[in-house]
This record gives sequence, structure tokens and C-alpha cells, in this order.
Amino acid sequence: MNRCTCRAQHHPHRIVLTGGPGAGKTAVLEMLQRSTCHHVHVLPESAGLLFGGGFPRAKTPEVQAPAQRAIFYVQRELEAVAATGNHALVLCDRGTIDGVAYWPGPPDEMWKQLGTSLDEQLARYDAVIHLRTPSDDHYNRANPLRVENVGEAIAIDARIAQAWQRHPRRYEIPATQDFMTKTAAALALIAAEVPSCCRPTHLLPMA
Repeated sequence: MNRCTCRAQHHPHRIVLTGGPGAGKTAVLEMLQRSTCHHVHVLPESAGLLFGGGFPRAKTPEVQAPAQRAIFYVQRELEAVAATGNHALVLCDRGTIDGVAYWPGPPDEMWKQLGTSLDEQLARYDAVIHLRTPSDDHYNRANPLRVENVGEAIAIDARIAQAWQRHPRRYEIPATQDFMTKTAAALALIAAEVPSCCRPTHLLPMA
């Protein structure tokens, strides 16, 4: 983590890093945490917290719907806790809208059950960075919590793109054969969201 002498009081930008299974979010976040100062705060993935802790998981509506409601509430409370700190940037490993891609019915039904709307949730985030899921040759199967095959992962990735498409500041990073190229593009977008007093300039693209 970079040392930072900034003493300013920050109003944090809330940024979502999203993408289908195997898109590379974890790797990007790990690199980011080694390169930025303490004013950049990374939230863990709500689904990983719940499923890693033993929350039931199955491909049936009776299980999927409660799981997505739980993920939504955990995500919202993680963001609420992060808002209490002096962060210049809060980076979310997925956002509240990602649940649409896993919901077993119409998205409107999900928002109705949660007592909110798509517009309300879109307004929570200042920007969205979408890492696209790669094809079979480059699909990462190492995550023990990942249960999707490559076809399922690509389909989820497409639903995530559709769910976020109305956000006014949505950036998409395509899958590439060279993962470091993809990572560098994501890190540059994230670094550009950090105030100049805390910005890791070595992550920005060369002019």
C-alpha cells in the first residue's frame, strides 16, 4: 500500500467493479490494494461472504431468491459502514444491481420484494466498471466458490451487462488474451476516480 500524506476530508466516490464469474475481479482488486493508499477502501464480495460462510446454495428458485435478497442486504450494509470512514474511493466488488443476473424471475419482482427500484440502485454508484468474462480457453476455474461452467458464466456476464446498461458512467473492458492488458485498463479507470491528492499516478496510462 502506498503511503499518503493527504489530510483532506473526503467525500467518497462509490465505484462498482463487476463482471461475470472468472472475469478477473479478484486479481484486479488484489493489485489495487497493493498500489493505493488507505483512502481507497475495497469492500469484499457479499456473495463470497455468505456462500463462504455456509449460506445455502442451489439452482432452484426456492433457494436462489432468498440468497439474492440476503446478498442485497449485506451489500447495502457493507456500503453503509464504508460511508462512515474518510475514504476518497469506496470500491465495491459487485453492487446491489448484480443480483438481477442471478434472480430466478423478472427483475421487477426482485425490486418489489426488496422495496426499491432499479433507478434508486443505479443512483447509489458514481461509476461502474465491467470486466467481461473470457471464453473457455482463458476461463479461471481456481475459485472454490465458483460453481458455473464457462457457458453459464458467459450467460451471467451478459445479464450483468444488461442490468447495468442504463448507468450513465458504465465502462466495459473486454476479455483479452493478455490478462495484464485487461488489468491495466481496469486499474487506470479506477485510479482516475481517485482525487489527485491520493491518486496513484503510476497506474494511469502514459500520455
